[in-house]
Amino acid sequence: MHHVELWVPDLARAVRSWGWLLERLGCEPYQEWPHGRSWRSGETYLVVEQSPALREGPHDRLRPGLNHLAFHVADRTELDRLVAEAPGHGWSPLFPDRYPYAGGPGHRAAYLENADGFEVELVARAD
Repeated sequence: MHHVELWVPDLARAVRSWGWLLERLGCEPYQEWPHGRSWRSGETYLVVEQSPALREGPHDRLRPGLNHLAFHVADRTELDRLVAEAPGHGWSPLFPDRYPYAGGPGHRAAYLENADGFEVELVARAD
């Protein structure tokens, strides 16, 4: 994959949630312009942009389009750390009663949603 571009309704809020998460996952800040930011890992990068061409209305992960992005996490210990820190950076847990097996037995993951309705899945690599 070359890059993913997410159009967001509030750039500052997106930078707060996405920037924290991506940097914790090992991405580095890559580009910055008045309406957007990006973070890079290797040759792949993720963009958040508050485009002037953005149509009104919230992101709805249950409509056709992007449901969620999934990222590798080093191990269960790191997954637990991210889950504990996430609310302080604008992420809320999804399915907390089934953590870390909401994806099924043996699939250790956390599902988080930010204030704009974007979901991420953080998948712990096998120990």
